[in-house]
Amino acid sequence: MTTTDAPTERPRYGNYIGGKEVPTSGGETFTSINPTTGREWGAFALSSASDVDAAVAAAHAALKGPWGKLSPSAKGRLLMAWGEKIAENARRIGTMESEQNGKLLAEMQAQAKIVKDWLFYFGGLADKIEGRVIPLERSSVLNYTLREPLGVIGVIVPWNSPTLIAIMSMAPALAAGNAIVLKPSEITSASAFELVRLAEAAGIPAGVINVVTGARETGDALVGHAGVAKIVFTGSEQAGRSIAAKAGSRLAACTLELGGKSANIVFDDARLEQAEAGVLAGIFAAAGQTCIAGSRAYVHRKIYDRFVERLAVRAKQIRLGDPLEVATQMGPVATRAQLEKDLSMVAQARDEGAELLCGGQRASVPGFASGFFFEPTIVHHTRPDDHIMNEEVFGPVLCVTPFDDDEEVLALANGTRFGLAAGMWTCNLQRAHSFAKRLEAGTVWINMYRALAFNSPFGGYKASGIGRVNGAEAVEQYLQTKSIWCELGDEVQDPFILRL
Repeated sequence: MTTTDAPTERPRYGNYIGGKEVPTSGGETFTSINPTTGREWGAFALSSASDVDAAVAAAHAALKGPWGKLSPSAKGRLLMAWGEKIAENARRIGTMESEQNGKLLAEMQAQAKIVKDWLFYFGGLADKIEGRVIPLERSSVLNYTLREPLGVIGVIVPWNSPTLIAIMSMAPALAAGNAIVLKPSEITSASAFELVRLAEAAGIPAGVINVVTGARETGDALVGHAGVAKIVFTGSEQAGRSIAAKAGSRLAACTLELGGKSANIVFDDARLEQAEAGVLAGIFAAAGQTCIAGSRAYVHRKIYDRFVERLAVRAKQIRLGDPLEVATQMGPVATRAQLEKDLSMVAQARDEGAELLCGGQRASVPGFASGFFFEPTIVHHTRPDDHIMNEEVFGPVLCVTPFDDDEEVLALANGTRFGLAAGMWTCNLQRAHSFAKRLEAGTVWINMYRALAFNSPFGGYKASGIGRVNGAEAVEQYLQTKSIWCELGDEVQDPFILRL
């Protein structure tokens, strides 16, 4: 077990701008906390608007300088080289992320390894961005289009999967030829510095990717900066609405991947062991701290009692502990505020008439008395309008509800303002594909859950977001089209000469 009492030197970080680590203009800092131990992990720059301004200026300089002058093929090869560097350092990156957000080292390390696939994919697309020639009535006129980068992209990423989400956001933007100002979560800021240093070690010019750290004020300065062409944000619905309004006020574009309240539907013809594993993984993997968490499970009444009993037995057996240890199955939630939110939302659900099948309390883990651990929790006897059925918990809390027929469960699943993902478990493929078309969600899984790929689009319906990451269409969202017209003939086009 990791020792919790031995004193260690706390890392300290400045911003990373134009290829150099620099202090903030005001010299202010903030600290991050290790949620497993409850102790300080490190100190980071609390950036002001002037720091953001310096980062945006560095990104523009890179666009006008070395990055802008590289061919698309050269850019693509550099992205691929960056992917190799990250994969080589995956354990180190995963460890610092696990220490900062409490998720399992196995998951954080795996995410750091697989981002290589994203960088290879989008690196390969960099020289596939093409314009087109437009056929016109007048044969003497050549009209063609160019696809050009937007400019500087502001990327704001959350704490739950910092490396994966940063690369999902940055890879298509860089493949399109843009430059980046990255603002990581104040909870997990450290890995962003590793990514930018490895990018430059791979040959990506200084200033193409810049990092500014801080809290909401830092993000606000980035969103409102006139030199930022687009904002890419992953986080809460409330923050996303605020960002969209602020960016929209200056006509800047946004890609937003926001919250979810995803339904996981188990029909009576499902393979129960497969469905059981999928429902458990859908909510308790990563302690429920994923936007795609299957937090609402709907189970056919014929199998409800038996299935839910099995879920509760398995949930009680989940091993909580140090996320750096191989035997640990679930680590702490990321912050004290999240722990308090979990407790509060479960308490409110009980006040509204729900009952607990298991969990619902802060967990006691030997050796980590100050850790932010919460018991795997299953709630039932909820109503569709209960607070916990409509708001994202972002913790290890599952609500289970019986249903009687297909139309009823479809209405229940779609009865939310969110629409990020949904899952279903059935052996009836006709039903499965019919349901997939009618579910109001950007991603639908059939007999599986929590799967993503670099070449498959991902994003939400309704309040779950705007735009898509992953897949070839992601690059399109970082380009603008220029139409060029050229008269090739000698005819004088005089508007004052009347032609009949």
